[in-house]
Parts: sequence; C-alpha cells; structure tokens
Amino acid sequence: MACLCRRYSLLILLQILYIYSLGFYARTNETNKENETFPTDKKPFPWNSLKLPRVIVPLHYDLCIHPDLSTFHFTGQETIEIFVRTNTSFIILHSKDLEITSSVLLSKDDMWSSTPGKKLQVLEHPAHEQIALQSPEELVVGQVYLVTIEFHGKLADGFDGFYKSSYKTHGGETRIIATTDFEPTSARMAFPCFDEPSFKANFSIKIRREKQHIALSNMPKIKTTELGGGLLEDHFDVTVKMSTYLVAYVICDFKSLEATTSSGIKVSVYASPDKWDQTRYALNAAVKLLEFYEKHFDISFPLPKLDLIAVPDFQSGAMENWGLITYRETSLLYDPKTSSAADKLWVTKVIAHELAHQWFGNLVTMEWWNDIWLNEGFARFMELVSLNATYPELQYDFFMNAYFGAIARDSLNSSHPISNPAETPIQINEMFDTVSYDKGACILKMLQDFLSKQVFQKGVIQYLKKYSYRNAKTDDLWNSLADICPEGDLSSGSFCFFSHDGSLTEIKEMMNTWTHQKGIPLVLVKCEGNTIKLRQERFLKGVFEEDPEWANLQSRYFWHIPLTYITSSSNTVHRHVLKTKTDSLKLKEGVAWVKFNVDMNGYYIVHYEGNGWDNIITLLDQNHTLFSPQDRVNLIHNAFELVSLPTDLLKTVYSVGAQTGAGWNYLLKQYSLSVSDAEKNKILYALTTSRHHEKLAKLITLGMEGEVIKTQNLAILLHAIARNPEGQRLAWNFVRENWKKLLEKFELASFSIRTIIFGTTSHFSSRDELEEVKIFFKSLNNQGSQLKITRVVLETITKNIRWLEKNLSSLRNWLLNNL
Repeated sequence: MACLCRRYSLLILLQILYIYSLGFYARTNETNKENETFPTDKKPFPWNSLKLPRVIVPLHYDLCIHPDLSTFHFTGQETIEIFVRTNTSFIILHSKDLEITSSVLLSKDDMWSSTPGKKLQVLEHPAHEQIALQSPEELVVGQVYLVTIEFHGKLADGFDGFYKSSYKTHGGETRIIATTDFEPTSARMAFPCFDEPSFKANFSIKIRREKQHIALSNMPKIKTTELGGGLLEDHFDVTVKMSTYLVAYVICDFKSLEATTSSGIKVSVYASPDKWDQTRYALNAAVKLLEFYEKHFDISFPLPKLDLIAVPDFQSGAMENWGLITYRETSLLYDPKTSSAADKLWVTKVIAHELAHQWFGNLVTMEWWNDIWLNEGFARFMELVSLNATYPELQYDFFMNAYFGAIARDSLNSSHPISNPAETPIQINEMFDTVSYDKGACILKMLQDFLSKQVFQKGVIQYLKKYSYRNAKTDDLWNSLADICPEGDLSSGSFCFFSHDGSLTEIKEMMNTWTHQKGIPLVLVKCEGNTIKLRQERFLKGVFEEDPEWANLQSRYFWHIPLTYITSSSNTVHRHVLKTKTDSLKLKEGVAWVKFNVDMNGYYIVHYEGNGWDNIITLLDQNHTLFSPQDRVNLIHNAFELVSLPTDLLKTVYSVGAQTGAGWNYLLKQYSLSVSDAEKNKILYALTTSRHHEKLAKLITLGMEGEVIKTQNLAILLHAIARNPEGQRLAWNFVRENWKKLLEKFELASFSIRTIIFGTTSHFSSRDELEEVKIFFKSLNNQGSQLKITRVVLETITKNIRWLEKNLSSLRNWLLNNL
C-alpha cells in the first residue's frame, strides 16, 4: 500500500511539473465577478466565455458508464483528478443534455482520511454547454483534488455523443448497440468533462453491460467483474494522455477477426455477425498501413491494440478515436462478390486516413479547432504517401481529386482561410470541410515538393516527436520544418530559406500566405523572347475583370508561390518563388513553349497569355507524351477553370433497370435484403434516377423513417434526388417544409445538414430560385445566418446565373449551327 501511495504521489508530482513547464500556472483568478453571466435559470454563472478558463486542469478521469439498451438511457459516475492553477471557488467544465445528480469534492486530506468530501452546488449555462461546480470553500493553488460526479442521460437519437444504433439480422430481428462519436464537441453529451483539445488527461474507463454483449474502449480490457442481476463490468487499462474528443466506447454483440503487426500490436476488425466475413480485407490493410506508419514516422504506435469497428449508423466516413476507430460500414467492409475496385480503394483510403490520425491528431493535437487542418490536412496528405508506398497497384492519385475539390471551393469568395477563427460549436463543426482537408493536403504536397521529400519527412518526424502527447499550432509545424535545414544548405539550392538576420523564418513567411488568407492564385505567364513575364492575381469563379467588385476582391491578396516550370529547351525542373505581384525570369535563350506547375505539385492555376496556349496545343498534337500524365491533366483542368463551366457498369445497369416500375420495386426490395453496403450504395443511387415523382417521394419518406434506408444516408439521398431534374423541386420543397424535423436528426452545423443545404440548392440558376433560397435562409433566423454554407450556396447560385447570362446565347447558337 505504501508503495502504491508513493507511486501515486510521484505520478501527481510529474504531472504538476509538466503543467508548470508549459506555463500553465496563472497569476490571476480568472473566475472573478466581472465574468459573471446569467444563464436561463437566472442564477449567477461565474464565467462568460465559450472557452473554459485555465484555472483548473484535469489530470485523470475515472469513468464508469452503464447503458440500458432496452430503455435507451444511461447512468454514469466519474472521478476527475484536477490540479488548481489559481485560487478559486468554481470548477467550470462542459456538460450537455446530462442531469447531474451528485457532485462531491475531495481534497488531498480527504483522500487519506476517507472522509466523505464536500458537496458541490451545480450551476448550469445551457447556451454555453457549461456547468459550474461551486465549492463551499476556496480551492487552493498548486493543490490536487478529486471531483466525483454522478449523472444520467438518454442515448441520443442522432449521431453525436453517446447514441444508439441498430441493425437487422438475416432473420429480420432488430438489434440495438450503443456507440460514441465525440469529435469535435460531443464528449460533453456523454460525461461532464473539460471538452477542449488542450485539456489532455488520462482516462480509466469501466463499462457495465449484459452478458450477451461485449464492450470495447480505447485500451485493452484488463478484467471483468460480475455485479449480479446479469450485469458484468469491464475494466479497461488507463489511456495515454489524450483529448476528450478521442475517448470512445461501444457496447454491441459483434464478432471480430484479429492479427498482430510485426511490432506486436494486436489489430482487430469488428462487424455485426452477418457481416463478419467482410472484414478480412480491412484487417490486412490495417496491419500493413500501421506497420508503414510506424516506420515512416520513426515513432511506435503507443497503444498495445488497435480496434476498427463498422457501426451500422454513422454520420461521417470514420472517426479516429485512439485505439478504437469507428467506421461507417461502407468505409470498412469489403465483399469481393459485390464490391467494386472503387469500393476497395475507398476502404483502403479511409483506413489510411484514420491510421494517420493516430499520429496527426491523437499523438500531436492542434491547440484549438482553428487549426484543425493540422489533423485533417495531414491525414488527407498521408493517404497519398501511404497508399503509394503500400498499395501501388491501386494506382491511387488522390491529389488530383483533392486538388480539384479544393479549387472548386477556394475559388469562391465565400471560402475561408485554412487557419480560421472558430469559437462556437457550430463554427467548429463548419471547419471540417474541403478547405481544411483538401486544401490543407495540397499546400503540404506543394511544400514537400519545395523542400524535397527527405527534408519534409525529417521535419515532420521532428514535429511529431517534439509535441508528442501535447498540443501544437501551425507555427510549430513551420518551425519544425525550417529547423531541419542547416544554413550551409543554402548554397546547394535546397530551397530552405532564412531571413536576413539568420533566423529560421522564411518557410513560415511563405506558408502564412497560404494559411492566413483564403483563395487560390492565378499565375499569368507571357513569353517575350528569352524573358518570361509573370503576374499573379486572385482566381475567382464567376467574377470578371469588368465587374465593379473585381478590384475590391483582388486587393490585398498575394502569395509567395513556389513556382516550378519546364521549357522546350530543357526538361529540367526549374524553380522560382514569386513573392510580388509581378516579376520576370531571364532564360538563356528563347523557347517555343513553357509549362508551369510541373506534375501539378503546386496549388495555383496558370494562364498562358499571348501564344502560350496555342504553342502548348501544337505540342500536344505533335507529341503529347512530352508532358507527364499529371501535366496533361493539369493543363486540361486549368483550361476548363479559365473558361466559371459548371461543373462503373453495375451502377449503370441498376439505373437503367430503375426506369420501369417493376424494376424500381425490385431494386428497392433488393436494397432492403442486401448485406453488402457497396451494393446498397449503387442501388440507392439508381433508385434516385427514377422519373416518377411518387417514387422519389417514397425514398425521402423511407430515409426519414430510418428503417429501410438508414437516416445516416438521408443527406446523400436528398443530394442525389436533387440532381435528378424530376426531383429538384421535390427535394428543395421537402427541406423547406421539414427543416425542424431535420434538425431533430442532425446537428445544425453537421456535415449532413451542410450536404442537405448545398445539395438541394447549388444547382439553381435563375433569379427566382435565388430569391426563394434567400427568403428561406432569412426564415432560419440565427440558425441559418450562422452557417457559412449559406454564403457558399448564394455565391454558387449567383455564379450559375451569371454564367448563363454570359454564355447561354452563344452556346445555343453553336448548338443550332453544329448539331
């Protein structure tokens, strides 16, 4: 016992020293009377910010959860070990939709003397999703306390927090499971906690369940105890230091396949019993990719096991919970009999993405959600790196899709910078978009090409090792990458720059132009003899130089662009950093052609002025193989972008079959019977191509009911129906008339709601439709005005209208004359 006490005291001491080393010690009381606000219950609340005060720091959570899968309720008890940085009478933390039944504080003296502790008064601030635990006496700076909280809640009906999911067996029996999805701000729906990424702590988790179920969590199970009444309690090993959004637990009756990596990590893939045989491919891929990442990052996976589980109801593609990754079934299961090559690629890509997060996001976490791109941009980038290394036969060039997707969004004025302020849960949710994922990946790819793969990899490893189990900001990444480049390398042309005073700031200076401002540059190239004249502008879709807003939208925008180019006289890749609005390059001789953005490694669009495009077209006609496939794709993409154009066999067969009444009904029946999610996706798409209004309406009804068509698929269902001319008005009218019902199923800023809004409106191209959408958005009051996606929609529709007004007449004439 004495040994245990010494170890416990040493652990506390080490944690406190760590906190002091980070500068966490505060000199003023942050919960003073100036910060009092009045929540809905009219009682004074001692804190008025959406972010938690830094007065209290959590060290360890001891959490016990008991879900009842028949009543859909759960009870919980937790003991949080906290460290006090400033004298205070309040403990401010997060809680949402939970009822607190008891809260007790134990001091260090109470711990040793076994006294019952002091009861804490609970104050609530629902609008901020916060509670304040008021102590009868002041908590003393530098001391460690234990806070024990008892609570209960309802298993959520949606897809956030601690929620219920269901599946049907081959025999038609419906079975219920309970699962979690906490990112970004939903851990507070499952247990009271310090629900911000920088409040890292260790977690000891216990789950109570019935005998027919199993429980999974982040760490391996270390023991099970019988409680009586048919209940068992599973105890899981203590986690490493991590953020609350990475905590996970699942209670289910699933089966698994298992394997072990060369480094001894146990990998398991779980699925419902009827789909268990579809887990083999995912298991092999996970083992292969985990081994690759350990070698590539030169950092061992820090947990003894890694579970991957296919959840029947899941909103996104997957979630990277440390040690227990949750997936949508279509993102994990692969059936060789019904899954296509595209399905196989998708499963591999998602597994690669989530495993990359075990380092980028889990081991090193962004300090705040404004830098979520450090998680998601890196994970998207590592899809390319890992798949090219481990599955070259898939011929996976993700960069092309990421590049196109990022530009489509970033060329709109309603885009946002990669690093962007986000305070409310709605604003935080909206950061999970193509800018954070795809543009983030694109600028990393560009920087890798600029520095070289070797220097970039060394810098990334240094970044991961330096900030392991800690939080980081964007500047920390730039500094880690710059620190790899010794000053002596400057003369060798390594393109790792220094400022004039010798400090390592040039990479940061360059990359800040890509992360602190929105948009994508257009580089205009003009060859005059042996001189190449360069000019940069901001590229905008649907806005032209003659438009009155053009000048304002261009002002203050310019980038440090790491240009690459080849010429007719040399296939050597030349480099130049364009740091000003205009510049020029001197060549040794005149050239017949020049091609910029070699292999599409850069994030910019190029326009060749004068005879530039004509010279490239002539070359392509003569010998197109002089350009790499990536360069040819880049040229085609640039040409299409420069002129606001609006943007497998089984799927086609199903779509043809869905055009008859009998065929449609048959496919719907097959959809309900199929246990292959890949096949179900193809059937569902085919069903949405029907020309019969009543059949499309039936699909929407089934999606809302959630039995035949799971509600998780409602967003993509509405999007697909809206792409069908027969379903455009149907989908749009449904959204307007059922908005409140949709918000009961999905969080306001969730990916599903954003997909529904964009998918049912972005194809509109008339001023009447634009006015309809504006009126609807106004009717949403604060809900609609807080969503950035509404601005994206309005800008997209306006762009569509302007394109038609500018081009419809000439297009009609061309068709009449040529067809």
